[in-house]
Amino acid sequence: MRNILMLLAVLSLFSCAGKNENDQELNIQGTWQLLSATTIENGTSQTTDYSGKLKMIKMFNNTHFAFLKHSLDSKDTSSFDAGGGSFVLDKDDYTEHLEYYKNKDWEGKTFKFKLAIHKDTLIQKGIEKVEKARVDRIIIEKYIKVKP
Repeated sequence: MRNILMLLAVLSLFSCAGKNENDQELNIQGTWQLLSATTIENGTSQTTDYSGKLKMIKMFNNTHFAFLKHSLDSKDTSSFDAGGGSFVLDKDDYTEHLEYYKNKDWEGKTFKFKLAIHKDTLIQKGIEKVEKARVDRIIIEKYIKVKP
């Protein structure tokens, strides 16, 4: 009996350690609120804090994403932004296909990112490159999961 218990204990340890964190499929479904966004362009880094006057959410289902951004200042209507499209997630490799956006130069573009989730925080890092819009930058976005 003791050998059986020991065997079960060892097997349960192996089942817990069966996959490396990077080998597991990330669960990104739901709504995420942007905390901060850092852009690095031409060697210059700029971080925007989204805990103050700006608010942005990003939503994911099985196949599509959408994002909405606006100012919390009721008089500021110029900062509204929105877009969306389909995506493919393979482990931590996340590829967006932007189908809807206010700037048509961005529509139809594909963007590749790396994702990581630490507890309730999602980190998205990658390159945004749109030649027609003269954009070539690294972005790092940190989101927190919105509780239902």
